[in-house]
Amino acid sequence: MLKKIFDTLRPTFTEGKLSAFRSVFDGFETFALVPNTTSKSGVSIHDSIDSKRIMSMVVIALMPALLVGMYNIGYQNALAAGALATTSCWSMFLFGLAVMLPKIIVSYLVGLGIEFVVAQWKHEEIQEGYLVTGMLIPMIVPVGTPLWMLAVAVAFSVIFAKEIFGGTGMNIFNPALIARAFLFFAYPTTMSGDAVWVAKDQFLGLGHQLPDTFTCATPLGEAGAGMEITTDMASMFTGLMPGSIGETSVIAIAVGAFILLWAGIASWRTMVSVFVGGALMAMLFNSTGCASNPAVAQIPWFEHLMLGGFCFGAVFMATDPVTSCRTEKGKYIYGFLIGVLAIAIRVLNPGYPEGMMLAILFMNMFAPLIDYFYVSNNINRRAKRAKQQ
Repeated sequence: MLKKIFDTLRPTFTEGKLSAFRSVFDGFETFALVPNTTSKSGVSIHDSIDSKRIMSMVVIALMPALLVGMYNIGYQNALAAGALATTSCWSMFLFGLAVMLPKIIVSYLVGLGIEFVVAQWKHEEIQEGYLVTGMLIPMIVPVGTPLWMLAVAVAFSVIFAKEIFGGTGMNIFNPALIARAFLFFAYPTTMSGDAVWVAKDQFLGLGHQLPDTFTCATPLGEAGAGMEITTDMASMFTGLMPGSIGETSVIAIAVGAFILLWAGIASWRTMVSVFVGGALMAMLFNSTGCASNPAVAQIPWFEHLMLGGFCFGAVFMATDPVTSCRTEKGKYIYGFLIGVLAIAIRVLNPGYPEGMMLAILFMNMFAPLIDYFYVSNNINRRAKRAKQQ
């Protein structure tokens, strides 16, 4: 049925009055329908599982973290209001859905709108990379981020982190992390502190109204202030703690990691290396106690891996196939250094008890260099072998 609809509309967009919007039509058609032909590129043969299908699978892998994040929005609101016992789980989830849905809509409207305009201007197909980026950006920001601020960050990310480099597949930095970095440096009070992690206003009659002065610190925020972390291990696993919307639940992120690995989309080498690097660096600080803030340095290594955006970054950000290493051995180095840098930034920077965002963006710059050295080494080794023969 969908194919018949697109076949009927195609002449209008290819030769008719709406031919100027042909790229928009192509974008919707290739998103709705899997190509029924294979294409050849050099000696490689590509099947019908194109980039849009890969991006769609990543969005599916994000769903567990997104759903838990929605529930956690309502949970934290009810907990802050002292009404946890009288608020149903369904009401908490609906409140989180009502708060989160406008952020997702704004993210996609602004991001896809810019990509549609650029595609029309360049007379090219609409690229599919923003299918994932549009979901990631609302999930890695605090719940208190205003919609207008989110829209500005999305526009900045799409224009200056993607399109200026040539679009999807050409960008150097992860666009979702660029959006978060833009918000962090442009509007630091909205991205950090103790007042941005809990939804304070009722929405569509759902949730509880909280005082404007209400504050609630994340576990890393507590440690950064020199206090003892009050969040227990169970809450770290389930995600029922303050934090960015999609980054709190270890269990949900683990389900997403399984989906990505099962589908063969993400690299297990990068994932494992990030956790190994982070664990070893945290153990080093645990044993030496060398830090600007001893409370952060003494966080057990396994808690370091569960707090903040470490798990989410290791699974969904570090494994980005465009901005990460592509050589198999290079992925080990790339992931390991991300883990090391993330913990080092947390412990050694007294004003910023996180680190995953900056660690990944920093290593995005060096991923091509790591690949270059490994490829050059392989070429030299093969050249020596050829001479011996």
